[in-house]
Amino acid sequence: MRIASGALAGVWLLLVTVLCGPAFAADPPSDGDHAQIRDVIARQLEAFRRDDGETAFSFAAPGIRNVFGTVDNFMSMVRNGYQPVHRWRSYAFREIRLVEDWVIQKVHIEAQDGSSVTAFYVMEKQPDGTWRIAGCSLGAPEEQST
Repeated sequence: MRIASGALAGVWLLLVTVLCGPAFAADPPSDGDHAQIRDVIARQLEAFRRDDGETAFSFAAPGIRNVFGTVDNFMSMVRNGYQPVHRWRSYAFREIRLVEDWVIQKVHIEAQDGSSVTAFYVMEKQPDGTWRIAGCSLGAPEEQST
């Protein structure tokens, strides 16, 4: 049942992302964009670790903020459907890809229980040039390169 609720949360957040519209990127993200994207994700992950919902929610794109409405709703979704992200042991950034008009940052996450997942963060560039998280989906862990 726990796996099913996590899968449903992943589908829900991906659906929200699709309904809120893609992060139409005219060009592939620059090296500076890569650094900003990774900083936003790292800061949100650190906020989750501290149970700082206000800060974690501040990194969500406007569409996500509108759907969840409150920090409590957002954090409830994260706690119930994204346990590896909420309670991570370690994480490592993988490649950033432009998939059609979506900017996707892959992150390998090791959860507190020792399990691993790949988090696919959908990123959205805001009119002011900052990056926000427009969605996240969890998948099977990818092989780690040595």
